[in-house]
Amino acid sequence: MAEVRRGAFEAAPNIALVKYWGQRDEANALPYNSSLSVTLARFRTRTVVAFDPCLPTDRVTLNGRPALAAPRDAVKTFLDRVRALSGTRTHADVRSRNNFPTASGLASSASGFAALAGAASTAAGLRLSSRRLSQLARFGSGSAARSVFGGFVEWQRGDRPDGRDCYARPLFGPDHWADLVDLVCLVERAPVKTIRSATAMQQTVRTSPEFARRQDEVPDRLTKIRRAIRDRDAGRLFPLVMEECDSFRTVCETTRPSLDYLTAASRLLLRAVREENARAGRPVAAYTHDAGAHVHIFTLVSTAAAVRRRLSKLRGVRQVTTTRPGPGARRLPDHHAI
Repeated sequence: MAEVRRGAFEAAPNIALVKYWGQRDEANALPYNSSLSVTLARFRTRTVVAFDPCLPTDRVTLNGRPALAAPRDAVKTFLDRVRALSGTRTHADVRSRNNFPTASGLASSASGFAALAGAASTAAGLRLSSRRLSQLARFGSGSAARSVFGGFVEWQRGDRPDGRDCYARPLFGPDHWADLVDLVCLVERAPVKTIRSATAMQQTVRTSPEFARRQDEVPDRLTKIRRAIRDRDAGRLFPLVMEECDSFRTVCETTRPSLDYLTAASRLLLRAVREENARAGRPVAAYTHDAGAHVHIFTLVSTAAAVRRRLSKLRGVRQVTTTRPGPGARRLPDHHAI
């Protein structure tokens, strides 16, 4: 009987404090700017890949259902890259499951492709370093490069045209800032994205009149955010995080056609954070979001309970989950069940 080769991995989503949005080289998945994120505890994707010589084609199951159209095609394209690296032509059975909403702005593609990179490369017999795994993961989803690592992570844009210096690296571990809390606010009727972020961001590059200005601003903001995290200084960090989020949202909304990912409830959350900071006379919280309607609110342990109570009362807010910086991707037993 032909040998079935398996691999299993688990990875967590991340929320970008400095956003990645736009590729300067689509073939090599090279971003315009470096980015910085927090890998989250509690949320995870678990993926099992089995290369089976008896399969006539790839099979992809996401959250218990066969993947269709673009999600299926993205996984198959990624598997082709792994096959090319390993020299195999065998088709694969891929089973993946998230314990959080998919395709709604909670970075399911980041955790999904980080887990797929680990599981598929293991099943194919590749033994990749964390850096090489990060470089591989970015071809599925740019932000997946960061989900390979835990805690606070920077994805370096690099300068080489071949992408060899483009990879994520850990800056500070999950325990670096014990007082930092992320209140993940899930809103009602959050739309499922119909256009993959990889496609949407290139529309922004081509059409947003604000994109060039944003590129000029990001390097300095990245440096300041990195230093604020290093010093565990919320008073400096929180305004910068909101400034960066507003910049990201501006280029999305000035894209043609406009990319408006927020709902009325999302905007109520942003307003509530601004009002909370104004009431306190200092930055006690910061909002950020990716390409979706759900919103992350960062605050400290000392203010988390009060901020959470207020946010939970807002119309259209379905659930507020408290999380913190979490660990990076890890290998699971090869016969792990999904």
